[in-house]
Amino acid sequence: MNWGPVIAGVDASSESAVAATVAWRIAHAAETRCYIVHAAASIADVAAAFAPELVPLDELKRELRNHARQSVETALRDRVPPELLNESQVEVWDGKGVWTLREAIRRHDAGLLVLGGKHHSAIGRWLGGSTAHNAVRLIDVPVLITASLPESFDRVLVGVDLSHAAVPTLCMADRFAALFDARVRVVHVIEPFPLRQDHHSPFTRSHLRESEVYLAGLVSEVDGQWTEPVVRWGHVDEVLSEESTEWGADVLVVGSHGHGWVHRALLGSTTERLLSHMPTSLVVMPVNEPRLRS
Repeated sequence: MNWGPVIAGVDASSESAVAATVAWRIAHAAETRCYIVHAAASIADVAAAFAPELVPLDELKRELRNHARQSVETALRDRVPPELLNESQVEVWDGKGVWTLREAIRRHDAGLLVLGGKHHSAIGRWLGGSTAHNAVRLIDVPVLITASLPESFDRVLVGVDLSHAAVPTLCMADRFAALFDARVRVVHVIEPFPLRQDHHSPFTRSHLRESEVYLAGLVSEVDGQWTEPVVRWGHVDEVLSEESTEWGADVLVVGSHGHGWVHRALLGSTTERLLSHMPTSLVVMPVNEPRLRS
């Protein structure tokens, strides 16, 4: 399956250097193009403050765009492989954050967005926003948020529920693992029931067995090289974080679906909690709700 181009959304930070390097590695492994995109929201705002009769607007925008590109390239140059900047010139787009990245993805017909993971408090996200958090709400292609720069991607952990999102998420994990000949471990987590917290009860043991059988059936639908699927009991984000650490996962793949980005923004979600703690690099696979037959 063709990946499509890979886009790295960057600024001048060290986290962006990691994201750009990872994007370049994936693009080379997938034999596709890598685009480095910087969203410079200030260009239009600064340009609009000048009187056009004193400074030609188009010329000012061009100079500001060139300055932004040079600043980002200078910040990245000593932190990324030299080939990356030689092969992938930094594109500077006018606009703000995730909305600009959406347009860049559409324009390049990209199949993956890579962003650097930055830790923001909840209040910080509300006041200043977080491109990574907004991206998993609003971007329609898989989003990879990097936690570090691994020597290689040898272990891919995939967390699945038993919904319609399971198979697309497994397929994404298998595609990623195939690029690097990585091992894949599949984990399903059963959340504690409000009135049945004891995971040793007969009801819970029966539910665990049924889940194991159903999970094995889902995994068999995807022709991948899997380790034995496992079912765990606990809170999803906590269990996946523990599994990522204990197994030494280089990347964790999860599906994002449900009630839409407004609901997730207000109440939070497993994906958002994983983003806040980042046990390892995280791939979020957007999965649409299945259409109901009329």
